[in-house]
Amino acid sequence: QVQLVESGGGLVQAGGSLRLSCVASGIRFSLNGMGWYRHNPGKQRELVAAITSGGITNYADSVKGRFTISRDNAENTMYLQMDSLKPEDTAVYYCAAGYRLYLGIVDKWGQGTQVTVSS
Repeated sequence: QVQLVESGGGLVQAGGSLRLSCVASGIRFSLNGMGWYRHNPGKQRELVAAITSGGITNYADSVKGRFTISRDNAENTMYLQMDSLKPEDTAVYYCAAGYRLYLGIVDKWGQGTQVTVSS
């Protein structure tokens, strides 16, 4: 059973920080690209950060310099450190895994975790 379990969402004031976690099971974690997407009602779903199996990262322009994606292969866990949060970061954040995630192909989605940033 392939499963991605997310945690770490919550309510935070603008300028604050949160760390999201995604624990994977049922996949060869170290061989998969991983990423974080977000979606807010009325807005398009967007990729905010991704990391390849080799550790190469990329970020959406809107979060560059504020968010950091990382992975711990020994723990089958991916993280998203979010600093200097803004109200426009409010969204449901989804963990994603894929053998070809670098091509934008997602094989498995997590259930999502709500992030709300107040002004």
